[in-house]
Amino acid sequence: MANCEISPISGFQSTNLNNRIDSFSRLGDRVLRTLGYPFINVEVHKDQLYENISIACEYFTKFAGYTKEYLIFDSAMYKRNYGIRLDELFTLQNSDTFKEQKDLRTRNPDFTKLVEDNTVYISTSGAPGSLFTGISSLSSALLSGIDAYDIFTPDFYTNIITEVPTISSIFKTKVQDKFTVEGSDNGNNGQFINSFDYDVMDYRKVVAMTDFEEGSSTGINTLFTIEQTMAQQTYFSYAMGNYGFDLVSWYAMKDWMETREKLLATRRSYTFDERTQIMRMYPQPNAGNSDIRFYGVIACYVERPIRDIIKELWVYQYTLALTKMVVANIRGKYGSVSLFGGGSVNATDLMTQGLAEKQALEEQLLTGAAPGQGDADPAMFFVG
Repeated sequence: MANCEISPISGFQSTNLNNRIDSFSRLGDRVLRTLGYPFINVEVHKDQLYENISIACEYFTKFAGYTKEYLIFDSAMYKRNYGIRLDELFTLQNSDTFKEQKDLRTRNPDFTKLVEDNTVYISTSGAPGSLFTGISSLSSALLSGIDAYDIFTPDFYTNIITEVPTISSIFKTKVQDKFTVEGSDNGNNGQFINSFDYDVMDYRKVVAMTDFEEGSSTGINTLFTIEQTMAQQTYFSYAMGNYGFDLVSWYAMKDWMETREKLLATRRSYTFDERTQIMRMYPQPNAGNSDIRFYGVIACYVERPIRDIIKELWVYQYTLALTKMVVANIRGKYGSVSLFGGGSVNATDLMTQGLAEKQALEEQLLTGAAPGQGDADPAMFFVG
């Protein structure tokens, strides 16, 4: 830590869901204070401290730290013999800033939220649509103006500041120390675009894909399908007399249809690689006829952004354990040095504490009462 200023009590008033940990620096301060700073010197560099926080975040997001999301799948985006990147699909959401992106077959690169290079530009405040009314290249996309925390690609950003140079100051291009774009904890987390992690300056990654439901032929709210007919028959059976399907027959028919799907392979199967983010379907969409287009819903788990991960108590505890081990390794180099008063540097106890805490925390994350810190879905049935 650079100084020893006394912070106001409001800087420490914190709860689980209203957490004061808003940056690597603030979490690092908490770890150092736990180890005795500022009354005693803690022999650790800030880069080592931040590295430990990063390791804790990586470990936590391996087994926990994700949200369940539903993505809209468009078969026109699927590339034959390649698949589709789910993190790309997760980014292709329409907003006021990207109104021209309506037909995903002919994606306009100026208005896509797919990050294809290392630089993106984020607005820290809004700008009215009247600024762009007379500019043909911007008026349709920015009809309602720019909102705080909108994301822009380099080409579109250049176009904006070329036409309206007076608003160049509202854009940020790099990661800030604090976890809000303006560099301070201003309580505007609700304005963040959900799919973007503003700290790593990239889109959130999909952890796992759990289900795919094609929306072209199933569902009781779709006319002229077997499911809809069966549901209507069940309704009339109870509402207008004892005829038609009853509820037991409806479930028996649904079970038969699910068996039929498996035997005749009428339901698409899929694979997903979390490292490449590529999802592949079998049979592939657009096989033999590129004009056939369908939509579906993909259920998947997506990593939380770092601004949420560092607030987890487990991340703080794991960082503390790793830091104890780092300090013990450093102090171990001076084990034979005698201090004033005849004392000595004792690194063994600190190393033992760090190793024990690290092992206990890993056990808690993997096999505790709620594996994955409660982020995993509960078991729906048991066999035994």
